[in-house]
Amino acid sequence: MIDLQSYFQPLNATYSEKDQWESTQLGSFIECHTNSSFPAIKNADIAIITIPEYEGSKNYFHKNECKIRSSFYALHHKKGPRIVDLGTMYVMPTRKESFKLIEDVCQFLIKEEVIPIIFGGGHDISYAVYRAYSALNKYISLTVVDNKLDLGLEEDHLASFSHLSKIIGHKPNHLFHYTNLAYQSYFVSPLAINMIEDMHFDAVRLGDLKASFYDVEPLMRNTDFLSFDISAIQHAYAKANVYSSPNGLDGEQACKILRYAGVSDKVSVIGLFEYNQDLDDNNQTSFLLAQMIWYFIDGYTKRKDEITPDIEHCTKYNVSFADGKNEIIFYKSQKSGRWWMGVPFLPEGKAELQNYFIACSYRDYEIANQGEVPERWIKTYNKFS
Repeated sequence: MIDLQSYFQPLNATYSEKDQWESTQLGSFIECHTNSSFPAIKNADIAIITIPEYEGSKNYFHKNECKIRSSFYALHHKKGPRIVDLGTMYVMPTRKESFKLIEDVCQFLIKEEVIPIIFGGGHDISYAVYRAYSALNKYISLTVVDNKLDLGLEEDHLASFSHLSKIIGHKPNHLFHYTNLAYQSYFVSPLAINMIEDMHFDAVRLGDLKASFYDVEPLMRNTDFLSFDISAIQHAYAKANVYSSPNGLDGEQACKILRYAGVSDKVSVIGLFEYNQDLDDNNQTSFLLAQMIWYFIDGYTKRKDEITPDIEHCTKYNVSFADGKNEIIFYKSQKSGRWWMGVPFLPEGKAELQNYFIACSYRDYEIANQGEVPERWIKTYNKFS
């Protein structure tokens, strides 16, 4: 058990003055860390955290009040999940010490089933969050929204542009699946894409994502940690980032991704990285990030407790292939309309095959009915081979 309060700098006391908020504004029911009080984690659903660690990035932290937080508190929503705001995490003299603090805090919150929503910091903070899962011996699916793959070179130190290679190379390895969403081809080497595919991971180009946005929903149901680099958003919508570019997601698409993440019963950490407050002179980036978090909160209120299908309350579809030997079993929830596929695997020490359930879409069912094996089924099956 860690002393969580000692890891965080308290917020300005004005955040806790409830009479400044209307009864339906988020600020009226968020419990926040001030000099006089620290929120109780027990029974909390979501914890807001600011992490000002930017040593591996060209972006940097601004010591003034966080614009994302003030924008978020002012938004309206019916009272839903219990939200606590832990404040700003202290940064230690060395990156190694700071990353260990991040790992410890995330490990504690994940274990307590409290979802950390991380504001700010370089994208390489994702490595510390991943280590938190690894310390808990959890195999995870990591989804990264980024306009490039942050692989870097083998000799590169941990940085915003190289942290993915550190995650992939971490021992022991607990990365079951990795997906990059919204990469832009001119920022990514074809060799890097080939490497990702050879590892049975996924990289979804920006154009393909926009053409089939419905695929984000099952993808988020398979995700544990959503790491969002705001450089994936067009400069016109989120210019407070030195890595932003003319093309990318628009504001509505970014919010949709966060809502799908909120609805997912599996997502347990959200990180919004590379926000540079000094570049947010018109507050549009902070408004957008606050609205993205609002959509996550709204999605969270619609969760169905369906990480895996409740077989007794699902419609089962067996799709056989032309060889007469192979088939894929699909399950459609009668409660939510969601789809899953069963992927057979042999657990260690077991004599009989069992099903690993992977979230999918109706489109995957259609593909199977046309005699083709859905790509996400193949990649999952290959992981067990």
